[in-house]
Amino acid sequence: MIYLIRAINLIVLLLTALIIVKVFLSYFMDPYHPVRSFVDRIVNPLLRPLQRMIPPIGGLDISPIVLLIIIQVLGNILIRVMSSLIN
Repeated sequence: MIYLIRAINLIVLLLTALIIVKVFLSYFMDPYHPVRSFVDRIVNPLLRPLQRMIPPIGGLDISPIVLLIIIQVLGNILIRVMSSLIN
């Protein structure tokens, strides 16, 4: 069970890092660059539903921030549930 908690932590950490990298790469890198394309293939399916629901505010897309919050909250809930099952 402890390995499952560690795996959840790792997934949350990796998704968080990929979302942050995607935001930065979108400002500096060509959309067809292989690195950006790889990151986009992972993050965009998670962002698209939020982008449909949350309009840009002053031209700024806040959906990555909302996604980061959702991932952190879900990760914490899963970890607490798993921890309660151990005890």
